[in-house]
Amino acid sequence: MKNILLVLALILQLTTANAANTLQAADANFASYLPLLANQRVAIFTNNASQVDGQNIVKVLLQHNVNIVKIFSPEHGFSGLSDAGTKVANSEESNLQIISLYGKKDQPSAQDLNNVDVIVFDIQDVGVRYYTYISSLQKLMEAATNNHKPLIILDRPNPNASYIDGPILEAKYKSFVGMQAIPIVYGMTIGEYAKMLVGEKWLDLMPKSKASQLKLTIIPMLNYTHASKYQIDIRPSPNLPNMAAIYWYPSLGWFEGTQLSVGRGTEMPFQVLGYPRFKSEFSFKPQPSIGALNPPLNGQICHGWNLQMPESAVFLQINGQIQLRYLIDSYQQFPNKSKFFTPFFAKLAGTDSLRQQIIAGTSESEIRRSWQKGLQQFKLIRIKYLLYPES
Repeated sequence: MKNILLVLALILQLTTANAANTLQAADANFASYLPLLANQRVAIFTNNASQVDGQNIVKVLLQHNVNIVKIFSPEHGFSGLSDAGTKVANSEESNLQIISLYGKKDQPSAQDLNNVDVIVFDIQDVGVRYYTYISSLQKLMEAATNNHKPLIILDRPNPNASYIDGPILEAKYKSFVGMQAIPIVYGMTIGEYAKMLVGEKWLDLMPKSKASQLKLTIIPMLNYTHASKYQIDIRPSPNLPNMAAIYWYPSLGWFEGTQLSVGRGTEMPFQVLGYPRFKSEFSFKPQPSIGALNPPLNGQICHGWNLQMPESAVFLQINGQIQLRYLIDSYQQFPNKSKFFTPFFAKLAGTDSLRQQIIAGTSESEIRRSWQKGLQQFKLIRIKYLLYPES
């Protein structure tokens, strides 16, 4: 009997220890932020991927009697199913108005915020500069500042936070797929990035010092480090269906500024790469689908690379850096090199230098060396705003 009790005690101790070390996103840490929402009229910026124990954050907050008066949504809409870059109409969820903040209207108006006391931001990001959720964050922060509304950010893990890589964005290529002088993979959570926007006075406010007027509260995660592995079960956008695609995204996203297909319109977006005139046994055919109604190279059989593999294998192959070899190899194989790049490539890369280097046949090692000065300067800025240890 004593042995049984001892075993049970050990099991309880291990269970308690595991629970104490379990990563918890901020939105599940109710005690930290529900008191801030009591008796307040709340607007929330979110989408369907923001889940707490299998339920969307909107429904969870309503169950806790939070007075949500409206929802703001990012690119792809609240459902997370709309095509990349398409305008999303306003709609409703749980009898609440959903206002799209993507396209011509990228931030709430004074009228939108007239009946709002506090704004909550809860979005699952993937930590890549050209993923537009951090641009939406900046626009929301600017609107909150100009309209004197407190902003609460419920922090979430960045699945690509374990490394920093890529060219730094140059000011002339600023757009909604890159608004700040950061690398493609910047190694910060949404909360840390927001702190940096304020601290570096990067918000588009006049005067710049006005950023200090923003009443910003960041609800941190528990037991998180930048090396933490985190499973995203609901796709954060329609063409990132699993962790393998999320890990490949920093290395493949800029191909949307070329003539190649990254698999939009297939069951494996951002896990394949190809073009009709490439020579390869592997092939795929993009076709209209949810989130890709008119995909690049629609209906054409593409040959190229099959990058489908278990997420653990992708993580090892990435090895803490953007994989340049696919860009170099695909350019070398492309039949009409003058047509390989589109003007959008410079916005995604944040510079025209990479295009010029690829055309000139610059080696991968030389390209990487050209990034190092900018990366080192960024790391000195980044470290000032970290909320979590590196490992």
